[in-house]
Amino acid sequence: MTDPSDPVVPDVDADAAPGDPEAAGAAPGDADAARAATVDAGAAPDGSALVRPSRFSLEGRAVPGLYLVGWLATVMGLAVLLVSFMGSGSAAAPWVFLAGLLLLTLGVFAAVGSQAVERGRRTDLAYRGPSPVLAFILVVLLTLIGILVVLAPLSALGLDVRSPLATTLSLALTTLAYVGVVRVLVVGPGALAWRDMGLGQRAGTAVRDLLIGAAFAVPVLVVTLLVGAVLSSFLEPSPSPLPPATDAPGMLFNLLTAAVLAPIGEELFFRGFATTAWARTLGVGPAIVRGAIFFAIAHVVTMLDSSFAEGAQRALFAFVALLPVSLALGWLFLRRGSLYAAVGLHGTFNGIQVLLLFLAQSAS
Repeated sequence: MTDPSDPVVPDVDADAAPGDPEAAGAAPGDADAARAATVDAGAAPDGSALVRPSRFSLEGRAVPGLYLVGWLATVMGLAVLLVSFMGSGSAAAPWVFLAGLLLLTLGVFAAVGSQAVERGRRTDLAYRGPSPVLAFILVVLLTLIGILVVLAPLSALGLDVRSPLATTLSLALTTLAYVGVVRVLVVGPGALAWRDMGLGQRAGTAVRDLLIGAAFAVPVLVVTLLVGAVLSSFLEPSPSPLPPATDAPGMLFNLLTAAVLAPIGEELFFRGFATTAWARTLGVGPAIVRGAIFFAIAHVVTMLDSSFAEGAQRALFAFVALLPVSLALGWLFLRRGSLYAAVGLHGTFNGIQVLLLFLAQSAS
């Protein structure tokens, strides 16, 4: 068990000053040599000085073409999406929307890739990978494309998009997007390894951490219910994100969605990736808080309602109600140094709620 003041990666000091070679795992005896090779803007792997480029400049960038594609495709994608909204109702509008979405996704992917390469050259950074916020935007865009490509044809064939099966398929696409983005843009360039994100333990250790995480679910759920009860006295409660399950197969699909798929994808991204990155740059405490807020916001940004006032109340309710479990997940992840512990807590927390909701709906 690691100490709460330690980040997931034991060889990285989250409180070390930026540019300190020991923060990146250098041996104390190598510190002088490493500092000699590091200039204010960092140093290239071959020891040559790096010139930090300005935000809108191509000069000095490792991959100027990728950076340019990121800007151009993003601007063009947004413009095409605006055109599709203006022409809403026409036969061509859906295809224009899809084209704009593809362009925007290409632009954000290029931007994240360019950022990963540029930061990878910076030896003065404790975390040398892409921004978790920008990577999350890419996940959302990839999920939208997956839904249009996979679920839209199934819907045309008769699949009810509000059914538990459709929700499971949708979250499976989101989980693939989470894993793919982390694999390609974080692990691929070497910003973080899977072990840095709390994976890679032996089977026995992984099972133990899963059970430890599951044991925290009941007290965290009690706190969440108490917070929800207080909030419901002056805010409109948010509805369940899962569709109603009227039979056993529907309940099983909801259980698969909430207790398996969501914990795997979300814990890998929000704890393994985002919280680890922020622990390296900000320290453990700020990383837990920032990760919790990020996680809660990500769950309410898509909440829509018939009126703005009601939608805002439900979004605020969901945001505050999610904070206890969000903070607990971040703390447990960094405390154990294991993603399995966070998955165990997340999966059990969601699974209990799915079962309780199904029993309540069956009894009514």
